[in-house]
Amino acid sequence: MSAHTILFLNQKGGVGKTTSVVNLGSALARMGQRVLVIDLDSQANMSSALALNRDGHTIYHVIAGSVGYDRAIRETSVKNLHAIVSDINMAGLNIELVDQDRREYYLKDALEGIEEQWDYILVDCPPSLGLVTVNAMVWAQKVIIPLQCEYLAMEGLNLLMRTIGNIKKSLNPNLQVLGILFTMYSKRTRLANEVVEDVSSFFPSLVFKTLIPRNVRIAEAPSHGLPINVYDQASLGSKAYKELAKEVASRVATN
Repeated sequence: MSAHTILFLNQKGGVGKTTSVVNLGSALARMGQRVLVIDLDSQANMSSALALNRDGHTIYHVIAGSVGYDRAIRETSVKNLHAIVSDINMAGLNIELVDQDRREYYLKDALEGIEEQWDYILVDCPPSLGLVTVNAMVWAQKVIIPLQCEYLAMEGLNLLMRTIGNIKKSLNPNLQVLGILFTMYSKRTRLANEVVEDVSSFFPSLVFKTLIPRNVRIAEAPSHGLPINVYDQASLGSKAYKELAKEVASRVATN
């Protein structure tokens, strides 16, 4: 059976994409799943959050065709969790790809066959809808949209849904939104509850029941190079990502 390929996608930065890739990946790995996380963002925050250095082969080298993906896969400190890191070269890739034939298919071609080795592949996409993100959407099956509980969240979400719809129509008929994930949720603020209510009424079947709380321990964990379920297993953040892992597993089984 081939992997469930899931992109974490939002054109806005700072919404919890990287945090969710690392922590959901680690939670699924703890459930005994074979998980690969891939960093497509030139800022390489995912790589830092797992204490992986950026020397050696990165996703850029894989897409450029200078190495096969198997030579870029690294072990992490978590059993069953592996990673392909990013580096600053990814910043120029949008421009490098512009004049290429089949420019939307570079990632798909470079990763051909990788799905056979894993149960889940989670991808941290850059905070833009440029060619690198389009490449990811052409290759993957599913999208999780992390959404911060804040004003204007809905506006960006509508644009993103349209973009996903366009890619589905023209380049990847298999692409679907697996769910919308609320991050940095604080039940004490009225705005957070209003945003959750609004988005849930527009997309009732898409919103994950699990809300990722605004949690100091989640924020601290990356500076120690550890996922939250290793850094502080008893924290609210760790419990939330464990619940999310169960919910994701259940959704991919029925989708």
